[in-house]
Formats: sequence, structure tokens, C-alpha cells
Amino acid sequence: MTRLMELASAGISLLALNLTVLAVGALETYAQPSPVTTFSDVQSSYWAQPFIRGLAARNIVVGYPDGTFRPEQPVQRDEFAAIIRKAFDQPPIRQIESGAVYKDIPANYWAVRPIEEAYQQGFMSGLPGGYFRPNQPVSKVEAIVALDKGLNLTAGTSAATEPTVTPQRIVPPQSTRRVTKRPIFLPLAITSLMQPLLVPQAQAAPANVATPSTTEEQAANLKDPASLILNKTYTDANEIPQYATGSVVAATKENIVVNYPNSNVLNPTKPATRGEIAGLVYQTLAAQNKIEPLADNLPVNQYIVRAPINNQNVQ
Repeated sequence: MTRLMELASAGISLLALNLTVLAVGALETYAQPSPVTTFSDVQSSYWAQPFIRGLAARNIVVGYPDGTFRPEQPVQRDEFAAIIRKAFDQPPIRQIESGAVYKDIPANYWAVRPIEEAYQQGFMSGLPGGYFRPNQPVSKVEAIVALDKGLNLTAGTSAATEPTVTPQRIVPPQSTRRVTKRPIFLPLAITSLMQPLLVPQAQAAPANVATPSTTEEQAANLKDPASLILNKTYTDANEIPQYATGSVVAATKENIVVNYPNSNVLNPTKPATRGEIAGLVYQTLAAQNKIEPLADNLPVNQYIVRAPINNQNVQ
């Protein structure tokens, strides 16, 4: 009888323990911890603090277990994919083929899902050879191009709003028949007298046509309207890769680009820091009306790039 009582008591205790575990598990599943918006290494005076705090409040960016954010640390490709996944909810535009996995992304890698979704939504792609290079830093221009591809920012930029140069009209000859003219020899004295009449005609050149004295940069600008915008906005525009010019122009017009400490210096190929990526992502969300724009009186506004051109009328 005593043995039976002990077994019954043990069974009741075990049942109570199971109910307790289930209750705790339910609380852990449904309880949403308050996002951490302050970090020990991001003071209120830090230039990107408003961006970081705004994204942290939405759990788009998070800090480290030691309570730091490390805003000056370069962002790696896997981390950027994770930020994109939390910030933007885009429908997939392509699928990963069956069995197609990156050689350097193990099945149990922490960022498998963010990397797959960043690819499927069009933000990011793999690198030659079937690699993703998850620990490779993301440059400023690579981040801008990724945002453009995933959100199709360039589509909102009409080509008509960009400065254009009307090519000089070439009038065809009246006849295709080739006529051979005999050379006319004039005395040296007459040639000297005619020189003032010949020189002005030789110096006249059609407007907006590249002449031998035109620099290579000026000639390129005549053909590429985007170069005019970039050269007026960034002092290091010549460092922007050609493939990225359209994306940078679109992002600039949307007030997405953030440059610290000089808004006119893009540093396109330099690895982007966590603070800089926070600025780009925040401004992108603001341009899409998915987050409140920063207050006009905040000092950080001086680092948001404002294109110094009128999209409707370019001089």
C-alpha cells in the first residue's frame, strides 16, 4: 500500500513538472522581448544614432550580447542579407534551382534563410564559382546597387528628368556622286591676305560636340547624362563603377544616400560600416513611406545627400 502511494505521488509530481515546462515554453514562444534601442558605444552625439535607434526599435538591427552595436565595424554580406530580410518584405522574383546551394554556405549556417531570400527577392546574388562569400565586407556602392535591384528604385527615375544633350544634326550632301576637284594654287601674297577670313571659319565648332581639345571626362559626360548628375553631387564620382551609376543616381534622387563626415564624398568602394548601412536602410524605408522621416532639426540631416539639380529643369 505504501509503495502504491509513493508511485501515485511520483506520478502527480511528474505531471505537474510537465505542465510547468509547457507553460514556460508557451511564454517563451509568445512573449516578445522589448527591442534594445540604446547601446553602450552609440551615444546621443554619434552621427548615426537616430538611424540606429530607429531601426533597432523595429528590430531590424540588433546589438551584440555585450550591449554594444559596433557602429564602425564593416558589414559582411551575410549580415547585410539578414538586415534586408528584416527591413523589406518583397515578393520573390526568382527561385533557387533544386539542389543549387552556395559552396561556402553549410546547411546549418546561421544566415541560410536570409541569404536565400535576399537572392530570391533580387537584392543579392552569388559570386562566380558558386560562392556567396558570406564574410566578405559590403562596399557602399554594392549596398546601394542591392537596394536598387531589390526595390527597383531605378524604375522610378524617368530618363526624361535627366539632363540630355541634343546631338548635332548632320546634313547629308545633295548628291552621292563624288566630284574630284582640281587644286587651286594662289600666290603667297593673296593667301596671306585671306588668312583673317579663313581663321574665324576654322575656329567655329558646333555646340555640344566633342572637339580634339575636349577632355575624355567631358566627352563621356556628353554621352552619359548620369555622369553629369554624379559629378555635380560627388567629388569622387570618378570612383563609382560604371555598372552602379544608374543605381547611385536613383538613390541620390530619393535622398537615400548618407555620407559621413562629408556628404559630397561617397567613398563608393570602401567597406560600409554598420552605422552607414543603418543610414542607407533607414532612408530607403523613409523614401517608401514605411518609416517616419527624421526630424528636420536633427544634425544628422547634413549627411543626407541632396542632389544639387532640379529634376525638372537641368541647366
